[in-house]
Amino acid sequence: MATAAPEAKSGKVVIKNIGLMLSGDIDKPILDADTIVVVDGIITAVGKEKDCDTAYANAVVDVRQTCVCPGLIDSHVHPVFGDWTPRQNQLGWIESTMNGGVTTMISAGEVHLPGRPKDIVGLKALAITAQRAFDNFRPGGVKVLAGAPIIEKGMTENDFKELAESGVGLLGEVGLGSVKAGYEAQEMVAWARKYGIQSTIHTGGPSIPGSGLIDKDVVLEADADVIGHINGGHTSLPEAHVCELCEKSSRAIEIVHNGNEKIAIAAAQAALQLKCPHRIILGTDGPAGSGVQPLGMLRMVALLSSLGNIPAELVFCFATGNTARIRKLNCGLIEVGRAADFVFMDRAQHTAGRNLLESVQLGDIPGVGMVMIDGIVRCGRSRNTPPATEVPEVRWH
Repeated sequence: MATAAPEAKSGKVVIKNIGLMLSGDIDKPILDADTIVVVDGIITAVGKEKDCDTAYANAVVDVRQTCVCPGLIDSHVHPVFGDWTPRQNQLGWIESTMNGGVTTMISAGEVHLPGRPKDIVGLKALAITAQRAFDNFRPGGVKVLAGAPIIEKGMTENDFKELAESGVGLLGEVGLGSVKAGYEAQEMVAWARKYGIQSTIHTGGPSIPGSGLIDKDVVLEADADVIGHINGGHTSLPEAHVCELCEKSSRAIEIVHNGNEKIAIAAAQAALQLKCPHRIILGTDGPAGSGVQPLGMLRMVALLSSLGNIPAELVFCFATGNTARIRKLNCGLIEVGRAADFVFMDRAQHTAGRNLLESVQLGDIPGVGMVMIDGIVRCGRSRNTPPATEVPEVRWH
């Protein structure tokens, strides 16, 4: 399903009979509430059903005692145009990922465009075009924040000012272009930050032709807002260097599916030991050489919870509220005023876990029963996850 934006409003939607409400807030990951009220795509009430205004709803969703979680936010993707990736020559990857509970994606650079321009005029034009295109077109309803230029030598402060004024709010991975030295990157990252553009730096070994090793010293000197794929994309820095980055930098610690799984666990545990779990955000780093992972975000949650021995409700915050706060997004948290982007989940059929959280902590991914973006149902039972034990029922009025 391909969806143009903007589109019709959801009207009033009441979501009730919620058995487990995951907030996305790492300081309070589970809410004592069973009802959410949505009006025109925005959350207007969260609480007990008796305390909420549930009258005159356009739709009522009976969650049937299953789980509601903020829609997952993939902090690191590489889109190009529409719902097609030339890296794997695959159509429909974004809509398929929505079936894995992802409602927002953030570009780390449109690097896979065949013939991607590397001159300054061309790279700015590509970034502005990608930002405009995905602002107007949402595959499967997914919010794709794109237009992330790969910085090159010769760019000046005015280039960043022009990009910001044109609506570009992201930099692609620093290090994928000709700017690889820490001091060069630091200057351009500072220019970007001055004009409200958020930056991400490549971390680890080379991933595509033209990229190269970005080691811990370059990452620290560049001081980008997000330490991109701290566990490598694909090849990781040594574990000691990754732990040093967690300790010496105050920036976001991004852990991805297309990286080193051992180092992913080490990075998450290092952040917990440093008492800064709010810095951990998750992504897939797809599409890439290893393909597209529609369930990549859920697999990361299960990996960190089961093998990293981190409570599942906290790991879901890494994939939702942490990213929303670091990326300054109006989603990712179940609270009044936020976008009504939700994934409805239950334990997978025949998992050994007695409930959803226990099943994830045992290493099983949950079954997705429904996905809602801006209060509008985008899919019912997921075609990609294992079947959920129970799924929500929707009644239209």
